[in-house]
Amino acid sequence: MTNKASLKTFLARKELGIFGLLVLLCLMTSAQNPNFLRPENLQNMARLTGIYGIFSLGLAFVVITGGIDLSVGAVFALLGVAIAMLLERGTPPVMAVAITIGLGAAIGVLHGILVTKVKLQPFLVTLCGLLVYRGIARTIANDETKGFGMAKGFEWLPPISNSNTFGIPNTFWLLILVAAVLWVVLHRSVFGRHLIAVGRSEDAARYAGINANSVIMKAYIICGVLTGVASILLAFFTNTVGPATHGNSYELYGIAAAVLGGCSLRGGEGSVVGVVLGATLLRVLQNLVTLLHIPSSLEFAVTGAVIMAGVLTDEILRRRRKA
Repeated sequence: MTNKASLKTFLARKELGIFGLLVLLCLMTSAQNPNFLRPENLQNMARLTGIYGIFSLGLAFVVITGGIDLSVGAVFALLGVAIAMLLERGTPPVMAVAITIGLGAAIGVLHGILVTKVKLQPFLVTLCGLLVYRGIARTIANDETKGFGMAKGFEWLPPISNSNTFGIPNTFWLLILVAAVLWVVLHRSVFGRHLIAVGRSEDAARYAGINANSVIMKAYIICGVLTGVASILLAFFTNTVGPATHGNSYELYGIAAAVLGGCSLRGGEGSVVGVVLGATLLRVLQNLVTLLHIPSSLEFAVTGAVIMAGVLTDEILRRRRKA
């Protein structure tokens, strides 16, 4: 069996395992609390899964290169404050959305330059970004919560996050669209093959004639753009943006979804379907904490345990595959 076929089988098994665990958790939760299956609860989970899944897919592309982005939560705060202030000051809605997503892309470009040109470690770059972007958000907002009020002049924007189409939340439909596009990009395009190659060995990729810097740069831009899209959806979902707390720890959820979905933190592996399943699993776990009246303070412990379990499973399966 070739390495390529072996990797596909490995990822397929992980996807099947995540799906099985997801079904098991749903059955267990619904048995303990029938409210789990109420349409309102399922729609709310799907709505948040859409938001989580979109930025998790962007972060997964960075992880596949062997990088990391710890600044996602702070970017949510900065871009959430930005779109609220833009709309508050009368900026045309389409322009406000474009500027917000453009800012996300610019942050991705900045990270890409610092990683590829200045040769700084992604961990250090994005850790500093986490502090800088949160500080900028709090400064420009004067540490005040920003909101959208009655959405006068942009009434069509909030429903993108808060309404349903055919009974399914719009954010989930958008996740399906984004996932379909990224599935083609990762699994059926030259860029996707280059992304995997750079993640496995950047030096080997360079010797093979791949422009590794360009690939890594594009991965960070994709992450920035999708974080920008998700930040707009989250801002309208919550209807308020508190710059000190908005998006706190979202980078951890994104990393957890990526790891659960088959992305190795060493780089070189990843699955779009797996990341979507990972994001869904995390939302079910958080819903389980609420419905079963488990102390909310344990939510981070659950997330940490999930990341650890994903890393351990990845390591065990990797060793078995090499054996």
